[in-house]
Amino acid sequence: MRRWVQMAVVLACAGSIPTGLRVAHAGQLPENVHPVSRSRLPPIDRAELDAERRETYDAAVRVEGPAGARMGAAALRLHGSGTNLRWAAPMGRQLTELTILTTAREYDQPYEWGMHELEALAVGLDAGIIDIVRHRRPLTGLGDREAIIIEVGRELFGTRRLGADTYARALGLLGKTNLVDVIDVMGRYAGTAATLTAFNQQMPAGWRQSLPLPFTHPDDSYPDSRSRLPLQSPESQTSVSELYGRMLSPSGIGPGHIRSHGAGLQSLETRVGRRLIQLAILVTARAHDSQVDWTVNEPRALEAGLEPELIDIVRHRRPLTGIDEKDAALITFARELFGDHNVGAETYARAARAFGERDLVDVVGLMGAHAADAAVLAAFDQHLPEGRQPLLPLP
Repeated sequence: MRRWVQMAVVLACAGSIPTGLRVAHAGQLPENVHPVSRSRLPPIDRAELDAERRETYDAAVRVEGPAGARMGAAALRLHGSGTNLRWAAPMGRQLTELTILTTAREYDQPYEWGMHELEALAVGLDAGIIDIVRHRRPLTGLGDREAIIIEVGRELFGTRRLGADTYARALGLLGKTNLVDVIDVMGRYAGTAATLTAFNQQMPAGWRQSLPLPFTHPDDSYPDSRSRLPLQSPESQTSVSELYGRMLSPSGIGPGHIRSHGAGLQSLETRVGRRLIQLAILVTARAHDSQVDWTVNEPRALEAGLEPELIDIVRHRRPLTGIDEKDAALITFARELFGDHNVGAETYARAARAFGERDLVDVVGLMGAHAADAAVLAAFDQHLPEGRQPLLPLP
């Protein structure tokens, strides 16, 4: 049986599963989706993992049983290199920075773009390639690997999906490990983009903003931190070098400074309640058309006390008339954050009043983490467990 499954995986990756083997794809799974992992990647073999990633594998088994180690975003990430993706991914620094820039462009995130444009030039990425990403120009004349990374980002973030043809070409050009790393980086920086946008992080004073945007930023940032959050004392800041390995921008500016205003996700449930956490997860899943994240979390939301009527409002993107102010503030905030890539000043002030800035920082961090997972789940076409009915209507 194991040999048969391995054979099916090889043929699936090659895009040529003989008719006799298609019986493995019960439940109308696409031909390039593995019947056990129910994604485009086979189940991970624990023996192939290093010690650190074995801990991740074992934690998934403890929490969700064996299925947790072979399905979902965490399981898919285990197929990557396991290196420090920011600095030491096997694909090299130029392609890593290109991946980040592609994400920043699709999220209309100028601060993330500005910092990484400088970094991309420093590691030798051609300025012409950067301009193609900046202005969303055609990919003619680019190298195959550069072109496919940009194409994957545009399609994944533009449609919330990655088509089978695009996926097959990316797999052939990058290989499995590099492709997983690319998608993982895209997801991580999508989450960072959400944090930067939510708190209106502007470029450092005197620095040029070089990303063309379809909107004007609200004028509600502090002049010193250049964001909606006041500058922290040096003792309370997380160092930039700790987060990124070296200084990219002045101290007190950027995602590290924003996150230092929170208290951490571990205590978030105690502070805001499980019900609101589940609402934040559902509204993020809805914004990203993430079937798996929604369907897994809707029962949890009901158990946490989230009203079925409110869940349906989020599910069907209905108006927010007649609902609790805190719920409305959160849903409006998330819709602007992920839909417009720009949170208005009134929307931010409303959410800050409802949650307080400390808890809002951590709620945004939670939503960013689920946005990152949504990218991974979509890229590798993760399907629900067998027999689980989808609960989210998708186009």
